[in-house]
Amino acid sequence: MPPLPSLFISHGAPTFALEPGRAGAHLAALGRSLPRPAAVLIVSPHWMSAEPRVAMSPRPETIHDFGGFDPALYRIQYPAPGHPALAQQALLRLHAAGWAAEPDAQQGLDHGAWVPMRHLYPQADVPVFQVSLPGGLDADRAWALGAALAPLADDGVLIVGSGSVTHNLADFRGPGGSVLPYVPRFAGWVRDAVAAGDGERLRRTLLDAPDAARAHPTTEHFWPLLVAAGAARSRTGWQVLEGDIDHGMLAMDAFVFGTTPREERQGI
Repeated sequence: MPPLPSLFISHGAPTFALEPGRAGAHLAALGRSLPRPAAVLIVSPHWMSAEPRVAMSPRPETIHDFGGFDPALYRIQYPAPGHPALAQQALLRLHAAGWAAEPDAQQGLDHGAWVPMRHLYPQADVPVFQVSLPGGLDADRAWALGAALAPLADDGVLIVGSGSVTHNLADFRGPGGSVLPYVPRFAGWVRDAVAAGDGERLRRTLLDAPDAARAHPTTEHFWPLLVAAGAARSRTGWQVLEGDIDHGMLAMDAFVFGTTPREERQGI
């Protein structure tokens, strides 16, 4: 089996678990079309640490790390198993690339992991483990984190960055709220970079894209996109799965990175 691609998923608000919309439909179709992975590795901004930590639990709990939402959300469980053996391989890969990574025996699945996984693999029958998002990242280090994890794709690991194409909670609107004009401008710029397979442009998004400071007043929800792209190594075939814009300000796009080996594309 050829190496799996890597994914970036906009995990949206926790209500995405109950309101799949177009983004959820895309993820469900993608889960059916991809070769079945041995495990899914997820990097989410809802688990951050000074240095990377790798979740080792064989039975990760479903973490409801949010407040004030529909009580139905707190009853949802996503009982996917972990995969300690592949988590150990992730730890070794990070060490080999110079990251001071540590194991974590207790960490479960935060909502940045289980909410999109509920659409991607609704039966919870694919093992899942998380790697924390380290602090102090910039674009190049986020990309390098993905590159360090990339060889795991050869072992059947689906590497997923879970974040948000746009994330400014000060602009949050209620259900059906009007879309703020900067959101499609910024999201369109990112989609164009992905569709062109332009990694350098993608790395410069927060410097060059229109309305970048408003789209991401803090950067933690953007870095998983660069982790996912960095995990694609030299593979091409970057794809855009365009989602809706929720609550007036959450662009729900997802991206697939690396469906075609570069040498195949060039006919080598």
